[in-house]
Amino acid sequence: QSFVMERPSKQCVPRMGKVAFFILAALLSAGGCARRQTEATKAAAEHTLIVGNYAEPEDLDPQIVTIYTDQNILLALFEGLTAIDETTSQAVPAQASSWESSEDGLTWTFHLKAGLRWSNGEPLTADDFVASWRRMLAPAFAADYAYLLYPIRNAQAINEGRLKDPSLLGVSAPDAVTVRIELERRTPYLPILVGLPPWFPVNPRVLARFGALTARGTKWTRPGNLVGNGPFTLKEWTPNARIVVDRNPSYWNASGVSLNRMIFVPIENPDTEERDFRSGQLHITSSVPISKISAYRKEAPNELRTDPFSQTYFLRCNVTRAPFDDPRVRRALSLAVDRDAISHRVLIDTRGAAHAFTPEGTGDYSPRARVDLELDQARRLLAESGHPGGRGIRPFEIMLKDDGIEPQVAQAIQEMWSENLGVHATLATLEQKTLIQNQQNLNYDIAFASWAADFLDPVTFLGLFTSDGGNNWTGWKDAEYDRLISEASNTADPRGRMEVFQRAESALLQSGPVIPLYFGAQNYLIDQRVSGWLPAKLGYHRYSLVHLGN
Repeated sequence: QSFVMERPSKQCVPRMGKVAFFILAALLSAGGCARRQTEATKAAAEHTLIVGNYAEPEDLDPQIVTIYTDQNILLALFEGLTAIDETTSQAVPAQASSWESSEDGLTWTFHLKAGLRWSNGEPLTADDFVASWRRMLAPAFAADYAYLLYPIRNAQAINEGRLKDPSLLGVSAPDAVTVRIELERRTPYLPILVGLPPWFPVNPRVLARFGALTARGTKWTRPGNLVGNGPFTLKEWTPNARIVVDRNPSYWNASGVSLNRMIFVPIENPDTEERDFRSGQLHITSSVPISKISAYRKEAPNELRTDPFSQTYFLRCNVTRAPFDDPRVRRALSLAVDRDAISHRVLIDTRGAAHAFTPEGTGDYSPRARVDLELDQARRLLAESGHPGGRGIRPFEIMLKDDGIEPQVAQAIQEMWSENLGVHATLATLEQKTLIQNQQNLNYDIAFASWAADFLDPVTFLGLFTSDGGNNWTGWKDAEYDRLISEASNTADPRGRMEVFQRAESALLQSGPVIPLYFGAQNYLIDQRVSGWLPAKLGYHRYSLVHLGN
């Protein structure tokens, strides 16, 4: 399907009154049509970047947020000890200028840059990092991402309430510019971890004023209240319309930030977003409709970007509901999905088929276990579960969001299961926020989901599904799987550690609480005036590097 790029018409004579007509005639006689300046052009002249960000954020508290699109906004407002380099996916200095570890790898010391300040002008000290991490691990706060801090000594015990004294957490501030972290086990990727949003500092004095030290949903994240330490500050949050952030004069590298303002626009419908881009309302989109990619490849290749992205799209099964409480049923459903057909025919080769949960080349790991299209085995497992030919399996619901991709994939899977197994599913389209809440509350049968790597290590994917994992959301608990993930965490030998993950991946695919579908890629549109927006395998962009030309 082709499309016509929108350009000013050569015939600029709409209906008008006599005065307007003569004004226009004068303009035409002077040399041509008067062209309306688009929002993107006006914004570029003012060094304002307008970014499509898919969905309305759940929150702007970095210790609550779990969704990638929400984290995009956090990267403007907050900054960790380190940042993630787009090209290498490794840690680079940010709030910390340098760091080192002890010989045994169990103690890390980070040295803060001199003169760090919060956006309200207050000094930012090492104690603020310590207080932030204690909040993140407080049992009453119940942070979904708390497990990302579990490498810290006593972190898990404190988070689970087995240790009541937060001062026993292995973090300290020997002085105002030194942060020390003591670990339970060697964690060579710690410099990357501390650059992730759950590790971002929050201002404890501001949180205290709004009762937000252990409470969620307070007004501290609203314009005029939110105090951050990133390159921008929160200027406006109009729900379901836009979030505006202005350059932060208190940021340590404020003079190096080229953009004066960023505007994040939540547009869940990719066709609407693509039209907004073509009409000059956006500089960068969050996606491209599948139906338009071929046309952009041919007609406007300089505006289409396809960047690698470490991400897996999958189906979650609610194992607390029949028939998904039976691993044979879950495995049968997984074996009846033709992933290669979905990748090639539905996604037109924009994303690769996911025959495992962890993407190829996640660090030094590539999964050996696979799930393929095996219809005979799928039918046999269904019969063994007491449902030959799908008999006795109630019609069930697949929840998804209307992003232009999931509905097409869901329809393909719906047909595969009906034709190949005799089981019938209906589709329910929801807003992203509602879809996430239903999964968190186990209020679903099967639901579409995706997970983007926090860092390039298999634990960021496989660690999701431990019994106490804050982002598990399947109801699945398996003691042997928990043991394998724990064993991997405590295995110092890198090769031996990867072998443990291989066994864990095999166990996950065999039991099937999740059904991998396809791997991620960032397909989006970008205005040619934007520079410094680099391909990022982890999806994290340093906005301080981005420039806008006229």
